[in-house]
Formats: sequence, structure tokens, C-alpha cells
Amino acid sequence: MLVKIFGSAVFGVEATTITVEVNIDKGIGYHLVGLPDNAIKESSYRISAALNNNKYKLPGKKITINMAPADLRKEGSAYDLTLAIGILAASNQIKPEKVGDYIIMGELSLDGSLQPIKGALPIAIKAREEGFKGFILPKQNAKEAAIVSDLKVFGVENITEVINFFDEKAELEQTIIDTRAEFYKNLDNPEFDFADVKGQESVKRSMEIAAAGGHNIILVGPPGSGKTMLSKRLPSILPPMTLQEALETTKIHSVVGKVKESGLMCQRPFRSPHHTISDVALVGGGQYPQPGEISLSHNGVLFLDELPEFKRTVLEVMRQPLEDREVTISRARFTVTYPSSFMLVASMNPSPSGYFNDPDAPVTSSPAEMQRYLSKISGPLLDRIDIHIEVNPVPFEKLSEEQLAEPSKLIRERVTKAREKQSERFIELENVHYNAQMSVKQIRKFCKLSEESKNLLKNAMERLNLSARAYDRILKVSRTIADLEGVTDISSAHISEAIQYRSLDREGWLG
Repeated sequence: MLVKIFGSAVFGVEATTITVEVNIDKGIGYHLVGLPDNAIKESSYRISAALNNNKYKLPGKKITINMAPADLRKEGSAYDLTLAIGILAASNQIKPEKVGDYIIMGELSLDGSLQPIKGALPIAIKAREEGFKGFILPKQNAKEAAIVSDLKVFGVENITEVINFFDEKAELEQTIIDTRAEFYKNLDNPEFDFADVKGQESVKRSMEIAAAGGHNIILVGPPGSGKTMLSKRLPSILPPMTLQEALETTKIHSVVGKVKESGLMCQRPFRSPHHTISDVALVGGGQYPQPGEISLSHNGVLFLDELPEFKRTVLEVMRQPLEDREVTISRARFTVTYPSSFMLVASMNPSPSGYFNDPDAPVTSSPAEMQRYLSKISGPLLDRIDIHIEVNPVPFEKLSEEQLAEPSKLIRERVTKAREKQSERFIELENVHYNAQMSVKQIRKFCKLSEESKNLLKNAMERLNLSARAYDRILKVSRTIADLEGVTDISSAHISEAIQYRSLDREGWLG
């Protein structure tokens, strides 16, 4: 008897429905075709033990299973439940009528219980698109899949529940989540708050500007001056994610199996990879492509601590995703694209010893050592970082103050207002949502300067030897400063503040 049952495969962040055809005929043997990987080939042992331990059996006949489309590589252990139910239906151990109405996925343990799978959210989205009645999957993934409305999601703990459901001996319990209520419930409790930060007013100001315009930022300062502490608090002042952004971000984390029990991700991601990371781990890829750190920080913050310690090749592969806000991984047989629209926050010491031109420092570095250290970061990469800020150590008087600083909530309100102004400004542009995404053409249109501001910028560029690439960055940042103040025109005060945030562009900065 021939039975068709349905599973799903995830490529990039999209799912493809897989038709599993199970045919049982005279003879003996177990044949699995359709480009399965080793984890799927080994499934016969898990299925056999799980069925035996639940009073069912693998039929002693010739079992042929085809996974179509046959030219698409299938991978992972999530097809165990699909294959097991297909075998039971084809051997008439369960009623076969309803098995084709559902997407069925899950990894089997030898006792018949189910282990979680990866990519439940994209699979659920595809199941709804293709009009399946429901999605049967392990209980641990049920909340994640239930984010998708208009699809019945059934979380199960073991194979017996699925068998009883198809035999009409018991009903499965549907997992229902009110996505909007779940989303708005978790918005307002940041783990780190700017209220804890003593002093550092200029750095807080630059971070507020970076958050308001989506600008990349680099913090330069000696050890212990608070670079990492400040960076960890940046997500707390970013505008809350929209429901669309939350779904996009959850989808990427679902593909790598990193979605927590709650289902929908409501907080913006903050990723902080170690400097020993490889280029593939950062941008994504591998033999079976997976999203890298830059995609996992989509709609959030990617923090690179001690930037010059990263391998130069690793930093260089980031240049194109920073510009395009997506990364495309090409292989001989297929190409996948992952979104990677993130804010880059980098920190670094100004010299190998960490102490820059400090006469009281325990160790100082020679100009040649410092030049070599800083040259690890290429000009084109710095070109993509809008704000450079020097972080100085906090004096004791500030550290010992009892008074709390301004909380993140108040800063976030100002940032959100500025972002709303930008959304209105770019409402007709499809791929531009905030100032950092403006192209040269849009900068000319939205960043018009008065004669006074033009002269100020001209003098600054000549006197400070600022590079031509700094010009557009200064205009973008000054546009954001004006938005924070709620004014339409860029004034000379906005330009002069933006110029201060280009310290690494100045020639002779080491002098």
C-alpha cells in the first residue's frame, strides 16, 4: 500500500514542503531515497525501537520511502515522526485517511517520546500558506509555531498521542497563543538600564544619537572606562520592535533552534561574539548553510568587543552585509539569503597596552606599535561606522554619587519620537526606515544646509583634515541630532556636534 505524508525542510529562513511517499510491498528490505543525510538514514533504528516500545512494529516487508522533491538535500533528525507515521499508515496499523492533512515533524527517542526540532516557525508559516489543516510537532516547539494565526498547532509529547489521534481514539490539544498580547506583555523590562551608569554624559549622548538614527558606533578608551557596560545597555534605549520585526527575528532564531519557551521574541537581540570567531560563524554558511552572528543580531545590536583583536578577514567579510543589510551565501547547488539589518557597536583600546598618551600609565606603547595596532581596522570598515567616540575613565567623585542617572525609559521615549519623524520622512521609500540607511541621493535631498553650516563644515574638513568619506556621515548624524531636537532644518550647532564624532578620521589622531 502507498501512503503520502508531509514534512518540511528549511532553506535559509524559508520552508519547503517535503512529500514523503511510503510504499510497502512483498519482499524484505528498507530503502530510503530522495537525498537524505546520515541523520535521516539512521532514523530506521530510532523508529524501530520507538514502535516496539509502544506495542507497534516495523513490518517485515519491503519498505520503500521516497522524499520528494528527490533532488533537494534533506537533513536532520526531525523527519523521524513523519516516517514512523507513514510506515504505520502504509502497513494499516493506523487509519491512513487523515495523515495527509497535516504537516508532521519531530525527532523520536527510543521510548517514543519527542525531542524538539529547529525551524518550527518558518515551517508553520509555509503550512498555513499551503492550506494544511494543522501542524503536529513536539510540545517544546508548540508555542513558537502557534505564533502563526489561522493554523491549528498540536504539541505532542510522544508518538502514542499521534497514533491515537489518527485512529480517532483521542483528540489532540491545540496550542493557542494571543500573539499581540504576548508581544506587548514583554516589552518593558530591560535587563540593563542607563540609570546604573555614573558619569559618561557625552558617551550616553552619542549612544542616544546612534539609537535614534540607527548609526553604527565605535567606542575608543582605556580598559575599565565602561565601554562594554555602556554597549550592553544600548538595546534598552532602542525603539520597541514592531510585530513584523519580532516575527522576522524569531524566524531566524527558530532556524538555529534558539527560540526560548515563550515563542515570540520581544526584546531586540544583543549578540557579542568572541574575537576568535571564524568568518563563516560571523556571516553564516557552512556545508549546510546556517545563519551567522550578523543575522542572529538582525533588528538588534552586534557588539564586537576589542575590535582590533578580530582577524582582519573576519572584519572584511562584514563590509558588504553592513551596506546591503542582507547576506547571500552561494553554493554550487543553491543560494540562500539571510537578512542582517543590525546596528554595529564596536569597542577598542587606543593602543596595545590600552593606555593612550597617558603619562601616568603603567605601560605605554610606541607610535609604531600603536599605528600597527590601529591599522588592523581597514579604512573601508571605519567608513561604515558613523560615530567615533572617546571614552574616558570616570572620576571617583562621579562613581561615589548616590543619585541615579537618567533611566533608559526616558531616553527611549526621545529616541522613539525621533524614529517616528524618520518613518514619516521615508514613508515612500521601501528600503529606508531611518537616517543611517540614506543613500547619497537621499542625503542631498533631506540634509540641506544653510550657508553658515556649509562654511562651518568646509572649515572643519580643511582644518581637521577630515576625509571625503566623513562628509556624508557628518550630514547623516547631524540630521539625526536635528530629529532628536524635533526641528526640520539642520543648524550649525548640529553640524559642529556631528563633527566631534569623527575622531578616528582625523589625520594625526595618534599625535
